[in-house]
Amino acid sequence: MDRKSLIIVIISFVLLLAWFPLMNKLYPPKPVAHTNQVVTITNQPQTATTQATAAVQPAPDAIQPVPVASSSLPERLETVEVDGVRYTFTTHGGGLKQVELVHYPEVVERKRQPGAKVKGVVLNRAAPAPVMALAGPAMLVEDGYYQLSRTGDVIVASKKLTNGVLITKEFRPASNYLMEVTVRLENQSGADIPLPAQKWITGTASPISEQDDLTTVGVFVYDGQRVDHLTQSWFDNRTLGCFPGTPRTLYESAGQPPLWAAAHNRFFTLAVMSPIGTPGSVPLQAQVAPVNLDWSAKNGQKMRGFESALVYRGGVLGAAGTNRVAEHRLVFYTGPKEYNTLARLAVTMKNNVDYVMEFNGFFGFFSKMLLLSMNWLHDTLKLSYALAILAITLIIKLVFWPLTKASTRSMKRMAALQPEMNKIREKYKDDPQKMNRKMMEFMKEHKVSPLGGCLPMIIQIPVFFGFFFMIRSAIELRGASFLWAWDLSQADTVAHIAGIPINPLPIIMGLTMFWQSSLTPPSPGMDATSQKLMKYMPLMFFFILYQMSAGLTLYWTAQNLLTIAQTYMTKAADQTAGPGAAAHATTMKKK
Repeated sequence: MDRKSLIIVIISFVLLLAWFPLMNKLYPPKPVAHTNQVVTITNQPQTATTQATAAVQPAPDAIQPVPVASSSLPERLETVEVDGVRYTFTTHGGGLKQVELVHYPEVVERKRQPGAKVKGVVLNRAAPAPVMALAGPAMLVEDGYYQLSRTGDVIVASKKLTNGVLITKEFRPASNYLMEVTVRLENQSGADIPLPAQKWITGTASPISEQDDLTTVGVFVYDGQRVDHLTQSWFDNRTLGCFPGTPRTLYESAGQPPLWAAAHNRFFTLAVMSPIGTPGSVPLQAQVAPVNLDWSAKNGQKMRGFESALVYRGGVLGAAGTNRVAEHRLVFYTGPKEYNTLARLAVTMKNNVDYVMEFNGFFGFFSKMLLLSMNWLHDTLKLSYALAILAITLIIKLVFWPLTKASTRSMKRMAALQPEMNKIREKYKDDPQKMNRKMMEFMKEHKVSPLGGCLPMIIQIPVFFGFFFMIRSAIELRGASFLWAWDLSQADTVAHIAGIPINPLPIIMGLTMFWQSSLTPPSPGMDATSQKLMKYMPLMFFFILYQMSAGLTLYWTAQNLLTIAQTYMTKAADQTAGPGAAAHATTMKKK
């Protein structure tokens, strides 16, 4: 490859990496003002789990934008701590203001001061509304100010409206990051009261800190049949992910009632679940809308989040008897995206809430197996997570060793036969069908296959992507260290030069990729220019993975070193059998 072509390739790689940040700079997402969206409730049949004690009738009521609470009233907070989770409740909206996970530091630092107080990860941070705030209509919100009472760890928020409806919210924190919530709307007026459709805020997805990437923040909605993942890209609605389109301002679920919705960032989630087979009405639909958080990023722009809500059907609260009460029951999970915990919860609730790990796709099976293997090596053999990654990489390499060895030798045999194959191509270039037939006969005679060098690589692709998604989602790597890398879930930056981070592991990875490519035999039939282009392909991966987590680059570096070692061992084995191999090669040339 000449110098001009090399420069073009490098510029292309740089543009590829800079394209998305450049588009975000030229066409940044517009800040959104927080308003409770207007929702029209359609006339749909009730579900079987609707509470029989509430006289619920389908009604085309609209939820109007109403503030959650009046800012002129003083806010009072109540805090409850259960099993390392600190819940803070507020009188403004009568809900859960925030959740602090005491055992998970908000920022993983390279060196922590001994005895220094560390702030825990905060969920629903700086959200416009607390969890279980009632967002309209006006007759059910009024000033949005509730009275809080406490009995042990149970918090009750209550408010009596001017129309005689008493709203009571009972919050029962439990172990394993769970909290049961029961909402009752009781008619105490003595006359029938029309009950409009209600929108209950169930959490806001927000970054942990200003350094967090907004692309890891979003909301999952699951209705028992499909799971929708709402992120910034969905709301931006850009063509091909780059060019400006018509932004979306609201997501509304359709079809089956939602079983759960989970506001999440990279490692933590606030999930609301509707119990199956228990008394209590089920939500009609789920909604998600982008909102501005009450704190700013370093660039001066408002940090964005995504607010989730459940919408319940309207009806009539009777004057007496069982019809005067409507009740909603929900279960919240407010904790880390830890697979074993979520998998057990999914079995208990029968709702697949473990889908928040994003292990439900084609590569999900491999991600689960690799994650469980890494945790077993850490818990049983007491290996660090970095050593567990290296051990899994070695095991994978040993499992695929015969395939890789066969692939290398097949590529060498194909390379040795290239002169004869080129003669066949030249001889029958005017008759493609005959040329293909002669080529197949030639390869069959010499017992080689064009797929021999590619098939082992194709088989390993699911394992590689499974490893990639596992390392990206595993909270176990958050705060795990290895040599100079103090957090395997982040890039291993050791310094900055002119604002450019210096990450040693990707640099080592890039060097080993160049080393590996220099040892790999060229693909059969590839021209000289393409071979030189492939030689510089590691440069593209180096740029793409430069800011990836240290755990991923550690795996890739170890994989490269093991492949290099295998290549040398295969060459040494071939040299040991040199005389026979040389005689066979001479015979083929004579033929």
